[in-house]
Amino acid sequence: MTLQDDERMIRAALSAAAAASDVDVPVGAVVFDADGVELARAANAREATGDPTAHAEILALRAAARVHGDGWRLEGATLAVTLEPCTMCAGALVLARVERVVFGAWEPKTGAVGSLWDVVRDRRLTHRPQVRGGVLEGECAGILESFFQGQR
Repeated sequence: MTLQDDERMIRAALSAAAAASDVDVPVGAVVFDADGVELARAANAREATGDPTAHAEILALRAAARVHGDGWRLEGATLAVTLEPCTMCAGALVLARVERVVFGAWEPKTGAVGSLWDVVRDRRLTHRPQVRGGVLEGECAGILESFFQGQR
């Protein structure tokens, strides 16, 4: 995949983030199949649902698994997300056998795809997705900064 492909995918994730409720951190995630066709999208919904696992990545993976046609295995898929995944989401990406992870803003406090930890590239795992971070980083960070400024 080219940088242009990844930017298109992150723009879709930015669109998904815009659908987050007013109380949820605006993170969006979109799963694409091997041909670049969108399978599913989601925004964070932890606050809206009261579910601690309702991160955008988890919700998008669940929805994509329902439509992918190979059960829970998302082999060949790319997950694009506006913020670097946390440890829970990084683990889910490995378990779902996602081929690629593309994200926008780095998360130095909880990021688990290169910042604080690098769960997805641990050599002890049997599946290790490819990773491209920092795609449209400024735009992705900007929506988060705006959200948190409004919270203060």
